[in-house]
Amino acid sequence: MIDVYTWPTPNGHKVHIMLEETGLPYRVHAVDIGLGEQFKPAFLEISPNNKIPAIVDSDGPADEKTGKPFSMFESGAILVYLASKTGRLLPENLRDKWSTLQWLMFQMGSIGPMLGQAHHFLAYAPEKIRYAMDRYSNEANRLYGVLDLRLAESEYVACGEYTIADIAIMPWLRSHKKQSVEMARYPNVKRWFDAINERLAVKRGLAVLADANRPPPDDPKWRENLFGATQYRRR
Repeated sequence: MIDVYTWPTPNGHKVHIMLEETGLPYRVHAVDIGLGEQFKPAFLEISPNNKIPAIVDSDGPADEKTGKPFSMFESGAILVYLASKTGRLLPENLRDKWSTLQWLMFQMGSIGPMLGQAHHFLAYAPEKIRYAMDRYSNEANRLYGVLDLRLAESEYVACGEYTIADIAIMPWLRSHKKQSVEMARYPNVKRWFDAINERLAVKRGLAVLADANRPPPDDPKWRENLFGATQYRRR
């Protein structure tokens, strides 16, 4: 059984979708990042970077010294682990396998961080800083352009089949309006995005914690837990 500690964010959805696609049994433990639950000692034991998602796999390789079950943080690493565990969604063909990992790193190094900054400066920052807003909206559109060129020559991002690269990237594009991106400008991305969203496992994954109570962005406690000094306190 896999216990997934998570919240309905793009990184959380990546793992929810992967679990649904592979059919692995799992239990959901909500970690309300607006309430600061990501800073609790029990969560930090499995996710020292105080970020969701994290998993504990009771059927994974236990610690030889302590007997503790296997735990993992970082959503990209979790996707690779679950693909390795099930033999699903990471091709065996070496060319396709390394292409998949390459595009997964593209999500981890570019799509996630840059679109996350676009969300922050365009939607959440208390000051509207034009330089930052332009920088990250321009970068968001550049990244959509990279994807659009790739998807003009390939049905899926990494290769000719659906992989963890598609699972990693798609949830971040659900907030394209917050990123100052008009999806219609990127027809190949839109074709791919719409097709991924029609998958039943994707629908089930996106439904995980969909009814979670999320306060408005101007809630002081929410803002402090996500963007304030609590985030930077030495632990």
